[in-house]
Amino acid sequence: MRRPGLVSAFIYTSVALASAGAFLGVTLAGDYTWVARGGGTAWVFGLSMIVLMPIVTPLVSARMKAGMVSEQGG
Repeated sequence: MRRPGLVSAFIYTSVALASAGAFLGVTLAGDYTWVARGGGTAWVFGLSMIVLMPIVTPLVSARMKAGMVSEQGG
């Protein structure tokens, strides 16, 4: 059985990493220093984690509970 906490952590960490990677990719086209790129990338990753944790975890928990109820036939 999968635990909702681990599944949601995988989801929101993946999305945060993708967001940070997108930010880094966009800044490569501009005239920014590597300190600005690195700091901005870390900032985007951190804020994405803060925003996504309380959103993703309850959604995953509810979906997993709904799946367990339907498997039990009730």
